[in-house]
Amino acid sequence: MSDAGMPVGLPGWSAGELHGRPTRRLDNGRCWLEVLAEGGPRIVGFGLAGRASEFRLLPDSKWDAGFGTYELFGGHRLWMAPESPACSAPDSSGLVVSGLDGGLHLTGPVQPPYSLRKTVDVRLVPDAAAAHVHHVIANEGDAARELAPWAITMLRLGGVARVTLPPYSTDRLPTKLLVLWPYTSWSDERLGLGDGELSVYAKPGDEFKMGCLNVTGLVTYENDGVRFTKRFDPALDRIHPDLGTNTQIYVSHDTIEVETLGPLTTLAPGESVAWDEEWELTAL
Repeated sequence: MSDAGMPVGLPGWSAGELHGRPTRRLDNGRCWLEVLAEGGPRIVGFGLAGRASEFRLLPDSKWDAGFGTYELFGGHRLWMAPESPACSAPDSSGLVVSGLDGGLHLTGPVQPPYSLRKTVDVRLVPDAAAAHVHHVIANEGDAARELAPWAITMLRLGGVARVTLPPYSTDRLPTKLLVLWPYTSWSDERLGLGDGELSVYAKPGDEFKMGCLNVTGLVTYENDGVRFTKRFDPALDRIHPDLGTNTQIYVSHDTIEVETLGPLTTLAPGESVAWDEEWELTAL
């Protein structure tokens, strides 16, 4: 781990520890954000001032998809869609943390098997309970790769995720695209569908996953008196992975994931793709 260009005492930044792992924490007086200092990139906390994090952590969750042990840890991570074993290539070491104006720059290691490198910039918005999160996947290998950036945020159970759908109309062309994963049932009690809204209730149970083409570029999760909002460019004129979805919501027995996806992109060697999210916390 390296903290390049980050003197101790930098305003708004401090060192910490979470489940035995070193962290770096930003605080602007309205909200705070915490990242792992030795792995990922992984954002492991985001909360209003004086409150606990809205994120779900699973620090003991790990598996081997064929490239070595991948430690999930929890919080917010960057994967690439469509999902494959390469998503969970190990990233527990080799992270470099450097300072940005009002934030942190997290550079991950080159990961097998495709020599992709992930970086994440995080900045807190001055005088607001909000953050900018800039994700980049770079192809440092010797072959082109088709992928879409996939930003996944794990949150605590107990709330409800909502996506606004196109309203009812008498038009003759389709406007609503919903996609179910094969282990998901239309009759699942956690799914709520209305003419103008998709709702997913974060109750423990069997795996559930649904995706949609989100035309507003906004998805929310409300839990315990706080609304967490993600905003992104829906890129409606581009082709998206997983049957055309740019927003996906996954629920299991221990977490809910609120996920956004960029368009499919072919990265030649040396090229990269960026994906931006705007985060906001609101007390209800």
